[in-house]
Amino acid sequence: MLDGAVSESRYARHHILPEIGKTGQDRLGAARVLVVGAGGLGAPVLLYLAAAGVGHIGIADDDVVSLSNLQRQVLHSTSWLDQPKTYSALERLHDLNPGIDIATYPFRVGEAQAASLVHRYDLVIDCTDNLDGRYVLNRACVKARVPLLSGAISGWEGQIGLYDPVHGGPCFACVFPEVQKQRPIQTKGVVGALPGVVGATMALNAIKHIAGAGASLRGKLMLFDTLWNEQSVLNVARDGTCPVCGDIHFREKREC
Repeated sequence: MLDGAVSESRYARHHILPEIGKTGQDRLGAARVLVVGAGGLGAPVLLYLAAAGVGHIGIADDDVVSLSNLQRQVLHSTSWLDQPKTYSALERLHDLNPGIDIATYPFRVGEAQAASLVHRYDLVIDCTDNLDGRYVLNRACVKARVPLLSGAISGWEGQIGLYDPVHGGPCFACVFPEVQKQRPIQTKGVVGALPGVVGATMALNAIKHIAGAGASLRGKLMLFDTLWNEQSVLNVARDGTCPVCGDIHFREKREC
């Protein structure tokens, strides 16, 4: 970890923000955040969480760096082609901020892996590229009583939501009900800077959530249309009959 003087200098711009200050920075330093997906969205999310001093970051991704990634996945570089994204991310983030702890999980997060990982963290950030993966994370987060910050992008558009039924918000399946059918993963076009816009906004909301600053995205769905410069926030409600979170009780997650 960084010594006090270095830490004070590194996070000076946070310390002078009344909404964060030293108390909020200490919360960031103590936080444990799991980021699933180190690609387009995961790249800016991970960079800004590390830069902000989130003390414990987990990175899960089973992919390797390919040339087609580098149009948008700014965490990686040409020198890391064909290497695991988790390793590339680890090197880059440790170079950016050597004072944080990073755990890497170079595998696809299915039901068993999600159940094993999620309960170790205070917040899970979904940067996956498919709907089935989001449902897996949502179920694990609901069971572990851990909030899920989820983002998605396609073309010129993106969306972000914070799913936290323990505190009265909906889970992901409340807003996007599951269909009992395997969905094929489709490769779609995306403008290179879009993950930066959406991913940076996800990181910003993660920082706010941890530090207790400003308005939460709980119960909201933020939509971006960058082609036409439009942004909106919709209210989304919890579904009491949701098969995933419908019987959850409203209470704080108990600490182990």
